[in-house]
Amino acid sequence: MEACDFGLMRPRERIIRTARELFRKHGIRGVGVDTIAEQAGTNKMTLYRHFGSKDDLIIACLRDVAGDAESIWADFEAAYPNDPMAQLHAWVRVGAECAVGDARGCDMANAAVELAEGDHPARHVIEEFKTDQRNRLATLCRDAGIVKADLLADTLSLLIEGARVSRQSVGAEGPCAHFISIGEAVIAAFAQESQKQQVHRHARGKQKNRGHLRVASTRT
Repeated sequence: MEACDFGLMRPRERIIRTARELFRKHGIRGVGVDTIAEQAGTNKMTLYRHFGSKDDLIIACLRDVAGDAESIWADFEAAYPNDPMAQLHAWVRVGAECAVGDARGCDMANAAVELAEGDHPARHVIEEFKTDQRNRLATLCRDAGIVKADLLADTLSLLIEGARVSRQSVGAEGPCAHFISIGEAVIAAFAQESQKQQVHRHARGKQKNRGHLRVASTRT
């Protein structure tokens, strides 16, 4: 972000943006509020005026991440209105950009690893986000005519999660480099199966109708 843009931000926005960048670079546990306040061009008093604790700041950062994801979904709908299959393929392309282009991985997943305590307040935000992303993907698959929409959504969700971890561990030239081809192949396989099932149901319906007609003709 340009320095002039950063300077025009309100203190709360500067603190969140700074914290997100520092958390990504050093980890949540590796950065204290003093460093965040200093890098944000403010002080601890101002930071605690906006966020009652570091945990509150962490939650605000994670919700900011969720807001970024919401914008991506909106972009899909704007670019491909009333075309869920095209939106699904766009999801794959954006997923590849995230998996291959971002060496730090998923902010939500990284936070989940660091904040291992089950009762940490941020855990709910992480779980809510991941569940919502999966459910939105399932809805998109269903709208695209995929019969086993939930299974495809789970498959693609695991693919993106695994790809981002692979990027962190073995680099951009590893398995994550094939994210698009794998994602497209999976979608094609599910779509083909859905078409076969629809053809089969249609054929059974026609056969059933013919049977009813034969019964009706014998009665007359």
